[in-house]
Amino acid sequence: MCKVDLHTTSRAEGGIVFILGIDIAKRKYDVALLKPDGKFRAKAFANTAAGHAELLAWLGRQEAGLVHACLEATGTYGLAVSEALADAGHTVSVVNPAAIEAYGRSRLSRTKTDRTDARLIAQFCASHQPPAWIATPREVRELQALVRRLDALEGMRQQERNRLAAEPASAVVRASIQHVIDTIDLEMAALKTRIHDHFDQHPRLRQQRDLLTSIPGIAETTAAVLLAEFGPIGRFSQASACAAFAGLVPREKRSGTSVHGRPVLSKLGNASLRKALFYPALTAMRHNPIIKAMRERLLTRGKHRMVIVGAAMRKLVHLAYGVLKTETPFDPGFVKNR
Repeated sequence: MCKVDLHTTSRAEGGIVFILGIDIAKRKYDVALLKPDGKFRAKAFANTAAGHAELLAWLGRQEAGLVHACLEATGTYGLAVSEALADAGHTVSVVNPAAIEAYGRSRLSRTKTDRTDARLIAQFCASHQPPAWIATPREVRELQALVRRLDALEGMRQQERNRLAAEPASAVVRASIQHVIDTIDLEMAALKTRIHDHFDQHPRLRQQRDLLTSIPGIAETTAAVLLAEFGPIGRFSQASACAAFAGLVPREKRSGTSVHGRPVLSKLGNASLRKALFYPALTAMRHNPIIKAMRERLLTRGKHRMVIVGAAMRKLVHLAYGVLKTETPFDPGFVKNR
């Protein structure tokens, strides 16, 4: 193995930063710490909160200071360790696995194990210095956890309601189902209170919630989902990027002269956002002057009802992006005159 030129490694304020390559798996991850002298230290950790704490303690024992960590984008498996490192002040880069694979081919790498992959990722980080990944703020992560838990409980409650609606013959079973429903109702009420309190504890989030609820059709529950799932709005360059993230961009189905399918939503995006926006879109078509006018135009053009609902959902996202980006409450006159 050749040494890495120190001048190519990432730097912190005052010196060279150690490079940490991380090869992520579901239950554990291997790390390779590239030191300024070109030597490696390797170790494996459980992909758990305890494992992340152990990693941070291990880095401290290596006297690594701040590290530039790099890992492949592997969905949710690497999210927790990325957040743990970022929260501790380290720089984290999340890169496309194809880039690591191409780098490995360029180095004629033949051995492939978790340990060698971690080394390869560290070498890639040292030579390419990929941009830093921006961690979602803690208060948004906490909001996301609360909102997703509330959604999960709502799904459980609906399942139990469906079972009760089937009218099981046994009175004991009916009582058991009702007890579960009542318990879930209590827990959902407690979670809603915690979400409300969470906004009160974080003025910036509360301000953003109030901006969103100024849009007719968006209530507090929907605003919480939007803020939790979109995260910092600054990571989107324009409103259409938000709509694409939510899977609310239209997809046409045409081929030659014989296939002319009705445009549908792409649905290649965040399903929680689409679920949260469906009923607010129906409300907005009645009470939001911008979306109500849009609905009338689309009806005049003979558009299918669900196409109109999809357009209303997309318009709500555009309006939400606008009020958050400008930090200005909804003004129908302003939107009309743009």
